Parts: sequence; C-alpha cells; structure tokens
Amino acid sequence: MEWVVVVSVLVMLVLSLLRVHVIFAIIIAAVVAGLMTGMNIQDTIELLIEGMGGQANTALSYILLGVFAAMISYTGITSILVRSLIKVLTNKKTMLVLAIAGVASMSQNIVPVHIAFIPILIPPLLTLFDKMKLDRRAVATALTFGLKAPYVMIPLGFGLIFHQTIQEGMSNNGVDITIRESALSMLLPGIGMIIGLLIAVFFTYRKPREAKKWLPTDGISKDDQEKVTFNHTHGLTIVAILVALVVQIITESLVIGALTGVILMVLFFVVPLREGDAFVQQGVGIMGTIAFVMLVASGFGHILKETGAVDELVASSSGILAGNQAIIAFILLLVGLLITLGIGSSFGTIPIIAALYVPICMEAGFSPMAIAVLIGTAGALGDAGSPASDSTLGPTSGLSADGKHHHIWDTCVPTFLHFNIPLFLFGWIASILL
Repeated sequence: MEWVVVVSVLVMLVLSLLRVHVIFAIIIAAVVAGLMTGMNIQDTIELLIEGMGGQANTALSYILLGVFAAMISYTGITSILVRSLIKVLTNKKTMLVLAIAGVASMSQNIVPVHIAFIPILIPPLLTLFDKMKLDRRAVATALTFGLKAPYVMIPLGFGLIFHQTIQEGMSNNGVDITIRESALSMLLPGIGMIIGLLIAVFFTYRKPREAKKWLPTDGISKDDQEKVTFNHTHGLTIVAILVALVVQIITESLVIGALTGVILMVLFFVVPLREGDAFVQQGVGIMGTIAFVMLVASGFGHILKETGAVDELVASSSGILAGNQAIIAFILLLVGLLITLGIGSSFGTIPIIAALYVPICMEAGFSPMAIAVLIGTAGALGDAGSPASDSTLGPTSGLSADGKHHHIWDTCVPTFLHFNIPLFLFGWIASILL
C-alpha cells in the first residue's frame, strides 16, 4: 500500500514529461492509485469526483480573481506598468527578471490577486523577451519564486492563510505554536528559495536563448500597448485593489476579497456594467483551466488520502528510523515532496500531513518550531515543479501566450531544480537546528 503514492505520482510526472496534458495525466494517475488499492475504475472515478469539492473554494477564488484581473486590465493600468518596465529596463535582462520577481511577490501579500495578474502582465512583454533573447525559463523561475517565497516567509495575505493552516494543523494534533513562531521557523527555507532564484537568474539561465514554438496560438498580437496615461480611473482601480486586500485580510477569504474588488470596480464606474458578460468570459479564460486542474488534483489527493496510501507511506517511512531525528526529518521531507507533487497544492497538503507528522515528530523529540518547519517545508516542497500546481500553471499561462513556452520543460523542470532542492536542504537543516 505504501507504494501507491510513489507509483501514481511517478505515473503523473512521466506522462507530463511526455507532454500528455496535465488534466489527463492526473486522471490516469488517480486511476492507477485506485486500481493499486483494489478499487475498480468506476469506484475510483466516483471518489475522484467526490474529492474535487476539496478545492471548490480555491477554484471559485481563481475565477473571481480572473474577472477582477480582466477588469483591471480593461482600465489600461497594466499598459502603464508594462511601458514603465520596458522604458527603464530595456537591455537590462537581469534587472527585468528581478523586477518581475518583485511584482509577482506583491501578488501574494500586498495585492492578493495571486496568479491572475500573469496572463495580463506577461504576454505584452513576450516580444521584448524575444528581442532581448531572454531565456523564458528565468522568467518562469522568477514568477514561481514570487508566487511561493512570500507566503512561505511572510504571514500576510496568502502567507497568513499558509501559517494559519500550519498552526491549526499542529493545534488539532496537540502542539501549540503562534503564527509568528511558524513564520520564523520558515525563514531559513525561504532564504534557500532566494538563493535558488539568484542561481537561476545569474548563472543557469543568463545566456541568450531563442524561444521555440511549442504550441499553436490564436495569432493575436500580444505586444501592442495602448498609449494610456494615468487618470482618475486608475486611481479608483488602485483603491479597489487596496480595499480588496484589506477585506481579504479581515475575512481571511479570497472569495470575499475578490468579490469586493469586482463590486467596487463596477460601483466606481471604472468598468461598464453592461460588459459584465465579457469580463466573466475573459476571467474564465484567464483562470478557468487552472481552476479545473486544481479541482482534478484535489480529487487525486482525496483518493490517496481516503485509501490510506499516504498514512501507510508515512508510517512505513518513519517507523524503521525511529530515534534518529536527522534521518526522520529527511524522510518526512521526501514524503512531503512526493505528496505535494501529486496534489499540486501546499495549502491542500498541510492538513493531510500535519495529522501524520505531529505524532511522529513528538515521539522523536522535535521542538514545536522544528515540527512547524517540517510541515511547512514538506507542504511547500513540490509546489514548484508540480505539473498540477498553480505556481507552475500560472507562469505558463502567460509565457505560453505565443506558443513558445512548454509547461513541463520550461516551467516545471526549472522551478523544481532551483526551488525544491534548496527548500529541501534548508528545511532539513532548520529542522535539526530549531
């Protein structure tokens, strides 16, 4: 039973590397998991569908964020930002990539639109990337860094949700920890991600690279920017964004925060109400595929959990190594990597692994902060590099707008190498030191 997780995740990864669409790869991996545990295909699919509700809130959040992002784009404020980046950073490839990482970082804590900004901000820059012969893998790495590192280290916006999830998971299993302590415990793994970003930008992907055509496109030019100047509608747009941020923090709900932003954009007459259908269609176009992948991935995670495959994997991995903290920490992080690669969501992984890790870590004598760093790092591991993760799907949605960026080879593999390796090493060291 303990091999079910390993085999099914490997099936998903191999199919993805062979360029099978990630939705089909996850469904096939889920069927493999079900068959290995003795279920028939019909029961497996029913369990998959049942588990898809686990990410319904997230999927709805993404759709609403997509609508909000479409409205923001309508105002032309993104054109101003793109033109500013082009004007200031033309012929400065490294600075441009780091600036993109900074913008992405703000999407997690300051302006919590998550990945919804990427299909709006990045496509207009693709022609510039080609002229500069900028390696898009560097941009993918920068975007994924901005989508992960802030919530790993900073308990604000998505980071607040992440560390609250760790706190609740530990508390429900008998170990109390504050959000501040949880965030402090994740600083070292976060530093590992910073090092990974710098290696990618300054060394691995610094050389010029011609982008190759991977996918068909609609032939629509993405680089024409309207000559928009800052006006009162842009000021009201910024107000709507800030209010949406405050509401999200207060309510701790992405749905309510995004819905607030959408409503304010209409009430402020920034966007015309009669164009509501168009904004919804564009929002679904921006985020719909990602939301559905997250739903299917949730169903896959549900199968692994309900069949007991995850419990068996953790128990068999740690049971033979009782008493050696360093080895136990290493194995638990490796298990977390496998689980998150399959589920594709660090937020969805933490509640599953917390119930399993806390008793094992308590028995082995780990401190509360060491347990927090193991749970947090194990949850974050695999988010980068997973074909089903929003941290990889988001960057691909923008960088592949002209068909010259491949999801697996240009996003998943680079982000896996540059973030999962340092996350693993620094998380392991932190669990031993704390």
